[in-house]
Amino acid sequence: MDSGVISNYSSRSWGEARKPQRISLSDRHGGRRHGRAERASRGQRAAGLLLQHDRRVPHLPHHRALHLLVLLPQEKGGDPRAPQNPDSGRNIVVFYGSQTGTAEEFANRLSKDAHRYGLRGMAADPEEYDLSDLSRLSEIDKSLAVFCMATYGEGDPTDNAQDFYDWLQEADTDLSGLRFAVFGLGNKTYEHFNAMGKYVDKRLEELGAQRIFELGLGDDDGNLEEDFITWREQFWPAVCEHFGVEATGEESSIRQYELVVHTDVNINKVYTGEMGRLKSYENQKPPFDAKNPFLAVVTENRKLNEGGERHLMHLELDISNSKIRYESGDHVAVYPANDSSLVNQIGEILGTDLDTIMSLNNLDEESNKKHPFPCPTSYRTALTYYLDITNPPRTNVLYELAQYATDSSEQERLRKMASSSAEGKALYLSWVVEARRNILAILQDMPSLRPPIDHLCELLPRLQARYYSIASSSKVHPNAIHICAVTVEYETKTGRLNKGVATNWLKSKVPNENGSNSLVPMYVRKSQFRLPFKPSTPVIMIGPGTGIAPFIGFIQERAWLKQQGKEVGETVLYYGCRHEREDYLYRQELARFQQEGVLTQLNVAFSRDQAEKVYVQHLLKKNKENVWKLLHDGNAHIYVCGDARNMARDVQNTFYEIVAEYGNMSQSQATDYVKKLMTKGRYSLDVWS
Repeated sequence: MDSGVISNYSSRSWGEARKPQRISLSDRHGGRRHGRAERASRGQRAAGLLLQHDRRVPHLPHHRALHLLVLLPQEKGGDPRAPQNPDSGRNIVVFYGSQTGTAEEFANRLSKDAHRYGLRGMAADPEEYDLSDLSRLSEIDKSLAVFCMATYGEGDPTDNAQDFYDWLQEADTDLSGLRFAVFGLGNKTYEHFNAMGKYVDKRLEELGAQRIFELGLGDDDGNLEEDFITWREQFWPAVCEHFGVEATGEESSIRQYELVVHTDVNINKVYTGEMGRLKSYENQKPPFDAKNPFLAVVTENRKLNEGGERHLMHLELDISNSKIRYESGDHVAVYPANDSSLVNQIGEILGTDLDTIMSLNNLDEESNKKHPFPCPTSYRTALTYYLDITNPPRTNVLYELAQYATDSSEQERLRKMASSSAEGKALYLSWVVEARRNILAILQDMPSLRPPIDHLCELLPRLQARYYSIASSSKVHPNAIHICAVTVEYETKTGRLNKGVATNWLKSKVPNENGSNSLVPMYVRKSQFRLPFKPSTPVIMIGPGTGIAPFIGFIQERAWLKQQGKEVGETVLYYGCRHEREDYLYRQELARFQQEGVLTQLNVAFSRDQAEKVYVQHLLKKNKENVWKLLHDGNAHIYVCGDARNMARDVQNTFYEIVAEYGNMSQSQATDYVKKLMTKGRYSLDVWS
């Protein structure tokens, strides 16, 4: 719900997981691990940053992993390549390519489903396994590999599935013994809808694997949960038919973790919000990444707009002595905290001492994932820093919670919403999704529903990092990262006031409040949203609202290059906001850049200052001859940042029209022309849905 983009590095193990060192695929082939920019330069990928379902985070440079053959049953001391008694092994392995944790969540649900059919399932991060051993899964009786794959960018895999993607491209392994199924997670707002899921499904078949059920395509722009449920309810009958198995009974609640309450624990061994290493916030050591964020001091937090109901803000984070490096166009990820009042209300309604120190330990001792979040910790810490308590819970959570409703009508309603019936799906959509009921609202509206807090913590998804386009240039601000964001706040259909987690948390980060520093856990993720290599190349930047953020960094960098005596090409900005006097962001800075001759064109659309709304695409049409000249004669690079669903699509359609008119092309030729610009890295997008 925040004005920004969301991510999380999914499913790293916590605690003392025993994981032997794995040689990465790229190392094994004699090369170094590819960086994001290098990967993106491969032929078929465009330079844009398009979010589909999941957002991306940097690879961890020193990860540990397991050999895939741990899936095969072994006798103690035996040869891991000589499996014993195949019937005792895992039948179903559900690999996930996940960025926000949704694909991982779906994988966990499928692996739990397997128990109903007398099968043993597990969810697996492909980054932690040697996928070249996939062909050997056939040595396990009734074995099946399922792939829940989210798509990112121009049809790219998520970070944790990148090695798997590389391996699929290069592999000539015979997978004729492998049985598989694929469910993809994507967003139809974007052009390369579900490209990763489609590629995995097609490539596995090319390598000889046997598809036992059709490819599922989930659309996050519609109803991803319903898409998954619909696919899942047809998937399991296909599995039963293929393997000749039957369900052992009704779907039942199976706990994955057991609660351990610590009454005598060393407080120095308790997690207090760290993402990875215990006490990492007290003893900061680079490199900083998703599992080891840097605690940046907020040095400035000012309101950008002069009026209106919304709060638009500019924050500056001090990264001195962190060794963090960034470039214009990169993203900064921040780990927010949930509102303490929401946390306290959950504790109060469940009658729980939130300061109880506990651990949730995986009942499956063979699992890589020992805990759902860092343990031991307190319920307060878990609900504040580790768990998502503000988004509407998915149907599997409602199903598991239903058993705790003592009122039969409330229990029936929860089970109905979790069912695959048309009536149940409609009820879930209206009562939970459209009403934006979070877990607290559901507990408030169902007085008899009082689940044990440990089970609730097991069921809730992880709170994700939020990504923002960096609004500064490291050439000008090497020791600071600037953020531009708008707070999210709205009233739901039930009359509740919902607030965006990250933006309201950032709003509260006042520098030197009460004499102490305001700190933000953060790290930088490299982007493909880059200025042209040659400063003399013209650029056309299009970014309404907070979409202006990366362009502030771009313009700062072009100004710096000009000061260095470089020849800088035309720098054109198309910016849009609602009202000139209310939310014209960075007005003074832009005017200064224009006076200095760095910003050669400043075109601003005020959508609500007149009867007829004016948007950035209207100004592009107004200046279409100049746009074509820059594009065709000047080889200009185009950059679009902001809303994907409407703005980015409308802007792209406008370019189709301009190219068709001035290039004397048909509509299809103009479309191909623009898409070739994308392939060449001359039309880049940093958009969100």
